[in-house]
Amino acid sequence: MAVFELLVISKKTSAQSIDLRLLEAINPRYPTSQYWQYTSTSAYVFSGVATVAPFVYGIASGDRDAQYRSYQVMIAMGLDIIAQEGLKVTFNRERPGDRYPNLVFPSSPAHGESFPSGHTSLAFNTAAELTIQYKKWYIAVPAYLWAGSVGYSRMYLGKHYPSDVLGGAATGIGTAYLSTWLNHKMFKSYYKHE
Repeated sequence: MAVFELLVISKKTSAQSIDLRLLEAINPRYPTSQYWQYTSTSAYVFSGVATVAPFVYGIASGDRDAQYRSYQVMIAMGLDIIAQEGLKVTFNRERPGDRYPNLVFPSSPAHGESFPSGHTSLAFNTAAELTIQYKKWYIAVPAYLWAGSVGYSRMYLGKHYPSDVLGGAATGIGTAYLSTWLNHKMFKSYYKHE
């Protein structure tokens, strides 16, 4: 039993070490790039626009399809936020800048739970929703490139480990697909006419 515990601890330490080394390679001593600051903030701005714009358009034009699309995005975002918060409380992982103040340099103080990255989760949730709804490569590719850049920005700014970003991406995509399934159940009569 002791040998098994030692193997588990050494694997965990090794994974944490790789996570930290990757973060150190991405996070500069002075993360002052305005580009990455704006990219990070865009997770909330763009996700909000992706929710509100179809709803407003649907109401103004009487386009029920646009209204349903906005409902789907709202449900996906709600599920994503619930999942993020649940995971943050469950894992209760310390932020890298708090844990390693001499190795990781956050652009501004960030405290609280680190896993998963909420910005990244929201960005990937939005990208997945757009891809699910529109099924066009010219929407999917830029959406996922944007979401990936949001994830990178969180590491560049010293706010999250790479594993936080991967966890955020998985959470965002997973909740988008769960939302699609729930929407098909909730709005069954609408989807029969598609």
